[in-house]
Amino acid sequence: MPLTTFWFALIAVLWIGYFVLEGFDFGVGMLLPIVSRDDADRDVVLRSIGPVWDGNEVWLLVAGGATFAAFPEWYASLFAGFYLPLLLILVGLIVRGIALEFRGKLPDPLWRRRWETALVASSVVPSLLWGVAFANIVHGVAMRSDHVVTASLFSLLNPYSLLGGVVTLVLFALHGAVFLALKTDGAVRVRSRLLATRLGIVAIVGGAAFLVWTQLSYGRGWTYATAAAAATCLVAGVLASARGREGWAFLAVALTLALVVITLFGNLWPNVLPSTTSAANNLTVTGAASTPYTLKVMTWVAVLATPVVLAYQGWTYWVFRQRLVRLEPVIIPVPRAPDDVVVPSAR
Repeated sequence: MPLTTFWFALIAVLWIGYFVLEGFDFGVGMLLPIVSRDDADRDVVLRSIGPVWDGNEVWLLVAGGATFAAFPEWYASLFAGFYLPLLLILVGLIVRGIALEFRGKLPDPLWRRRWETALVASSVVPSLLWGVAFANIVHGVAMRSDHVVTASLFSLLNPYSLLGGVVTLVLFALHGAVFLALKTDGAVRVRSRLLATRLGIVAIVGGAAFLVWTQLSYGRGWTYATAAAAATCLVAGVLASARGREGWAFLAVALTLALVVITLFGNLWPNVLPSTTSAANNLTVTGAASTPYTLKVMTWVAVLATPVVLAYQGWTYWVFRQRLVRLEPVIIPVPRAPDDVVVPSAR
């Protein structure tokens, strides 16, 4: 396998890891006010992602770094042409991290509500814009022969990309609801399971429309199989959630996200960024790649480091695998004097 193909596939795997792991983080954040009724519920919801959310974001850093090193021209064209959407995503990720850390710093209810609102907003915005960005990558953008993107912001907000954004938003919300049903117990678990069923119906309708549109417009042979598998896994996940099989539901939704990414990258190949101006301006895998020596060194680093990272993250999830329950406040009774003891009055 050529190293350019290997790195294109590896970047797809990194995005799968990011969407599967960060996807339920986003979902938990945006569902916080829906599945919670009081502070104890909100603490349960946020504790479900507390030990893992920052580790999940590492997948984005690695995916971006790998793109920069393996396909520098792809990286340059993306960040130049998608500057505002990517900036909004970055701001959302920063606000989200601050909200998760700062919410519990003060016991003031108003302080907590403000940071919870910030958390919801900073979970919704990236969830929507990631779908818009990836749909535009598959759809293509206006680009010159020197691979400078000339598309405007409004051209990026076309019907296909907006549908892609809505689909990722709903899928991440569904993923978060299934994760909460798997990770928590009590009232939060019940509400999350009911919500997952409702979100699943919306996800099935929207996801089917997006996959059909994608395949009819950009389908490449074998990706019809991955698109059909994604739809099947989504339906299976919703049914499993409705029957209380949270583990199987989480696995099915995770596979759905993975298969959607595979379908999009499969339809993109051998391009990394198509041009709507002229097919001759398409940015291809070979045209955007680094030198063979750079790719060779990167491959050795990836082969040696990736198993260690995967083992560490797997160990983290194993350590924090227990279900979470509400932590009710401890009430210490005030001691009282026995009935036969007469307390003298103060005079």
